[in-house]
Amino acid sequence: MSIEMNLTLNSVSALAKYAKGIDHIAIAVLNLEKSISWFTEVLGFTVIERRKTEGNETAMISAVLSAGPLTVVLLEGISANSQISKYIEHYGVGVQHIAIAVEDLSQVATELSKANMEFDTSIVESTGLKQIFSKRDKLTGMMFEFIERTGSNSLFSDQNVEQLFMQLEQKDLV
Repeated sequence: MSIEMNLTLNSVSALAKYAKGIDHIAIAVLNLEKSISWFTEVLGFTVIERRKTEGNETAMISAVLSAGPLTVVLLEGISANSQISKYIEHYGVGVQHIAIAVEDLSQVATELSKANMEFDTSIVESTGLKQIFSKRDKLTGMMFEFIERTGSNSLFSDQNVEQLFMQLEQKDLV
């Protein structure tokens, strides 16, 4: 057996075992309204939801857009110390995180932790939804959200979004 094949067989990751696909891509933008217009008018997305999320010190506004099986979440910081504003200042506008839909989030988190992935949040749960966010990779700037949706009510809830926002805010993350 070749070394490459042996490495592939021995490195079946939690993602290879449990990933179902990309749940959504979150994009940090400078102007939410102009970005929504571009996504809807040029690409044909439909706005599914709008939300304002506030923590103790920061806030953001967001919009969930859909086009068939594609979901994009646009994020705009409201103030200079917003997590999203800080992200844009450090990395520029663009993909802020990729959310990967998984089965058995607890097992995924355990296996990824064993593979040396670090997380900035604990698993946050609400009816039909579990989420956890990785630490941002210093080399690529990427953060991953792992998300498990179950049942008929698996939409984002104020409770989930606020809990995640507060955990990230406590770490003053970009």
